[in-house]
Amino acid sequence: MLKSYKTEICLTAEQRGRIFQSIGICRWLYNEYIARNKQLYHLYQRGCLDDHQKHFLSAMDFDKFVNHKLKNQEKYAWINDCGAKARKKAMVNAETAFRKFFNGEAGFPKFKKRSRQSVGIYFPKNNKGDWTIERHRLQIPTIGKVKLKEYGYLPVGAVVKNGVVSQKADRFYVSIVVDIQSKSYAEPTGEALGIDLGVKEFAILSDGTKYKNINKTTAIRQLKKNLRRAQRCLSRKLEMKKKRGEQSAAYFANISKNVLKVQKLHQRLHHVRVNYTNQVIHEIMEREPSYITIEDLNVKGMMKNRHLAKAVAESRFYEFRMKLTAKCHERGIELRIANRFYASSKICHACGRVRKDLKLSDRTYVCMVCGNIADRDNNAALNLRDVKKYKIA
Repeated sequence: MLKSYKTEICLTAEQRGRIFQSIGICRWLYNEYIARNKQLYHLYQRGCLDDHQKHFLSAMDFDKFVNHKLKNQEKYAWINDCGAKARKKAMVNAETAFRKFFNGEAGFPKFKKRSRQSVGIYFPKNNKGDWTIERHRLQIPTIGKVKLKEYGYLPVGAVVKNGVVSQKADRFYVSIVVDIQSKSYAEPTGEALGIDLGVKEFAILSDGTKYKNINKTTAIRQLKKNLRRAQRCLSRKLEMKKKRGEQSAAYFANISKNVLKVQKLHQRLHHVRVNYTNQVIHEIMEREPSYITIEDLNVKGMMKNRHLAKAVAESRFYEFRMKLTAKCHERGIELRIANRFYASSKICHACGRVRKDLKLSDRTYVCMVCGNIADRDNNAALNLRDVKKYKIA
């Protein structure tokens, strides 16, 4: 079974310089590929190229151009400082972005900026000693042995297929794909669960358990307050830079410090939210339910509501669903997905009556037929648990 791991690594000054250089080369090749295909695409739109002429440059063709023509020029000799397969992976990623655009799955590819980049260095396993995992360190191709910040997290002695080294907010991470033996779990025999996701409470289970919305806690609010202050400080410095024109090197260094401070606060918020999502899923899995039912939320439609968009984005419903699906597949638990048009909140769980006049502000469900009084979210979770029409994730 293939499983991915991601952890932070500690690098020496020499290793950091080598990674920064490789990331810069991969970013440049990514942007150069997009620029060349952008020119061809605009020529095709204006009618300068017909359907029989080549109006799209594949990653394979661009790689041949880089190897045979571009890097042979003296001013582009620095391309050789990055591994060939890492360069090829950056081009393949750029081609994938174009394919998604042509298929209508995403917008037109954008250039990657140095200050806002998500380029990683891809390292395949070429030699026997590559990607050797020890308790406290890891052997990365072309970089050497690096120290792990979390001892014992990576499976020692496991077979690593490939890995990616990335950098975010002045911290370095390694993601590896490992071939390990799948762990056997006992057949789940616990009570079935229905999970209703919301904004007021993050998750409400059919057994009455509620998980709070972590974005309303004091810790998150304080982090968001610090982030607003840091962003205001950075914005003022950038405005003064525009008014005064060129400044000294010390002034630019001060701006870089503020940029890094904002990035670290963003990363801290991200880590707290991800950790909370993982904890909630772990507690749900510990119950060993016979099956779990969730609803197919229209997150894209919910984001169009300007009053709810920020709260929905911070709740990370899609990430919760993806991680819950992966855990259910691993443990052999059936995950049922109810139709997004199923009115779980408006149906009375006791008698089945549909209350069409129920408003979002009504937090208590009162049935006018049978007199059932229940919490709105708990009633929805019970309806999801007992839903008859569903699809298996």
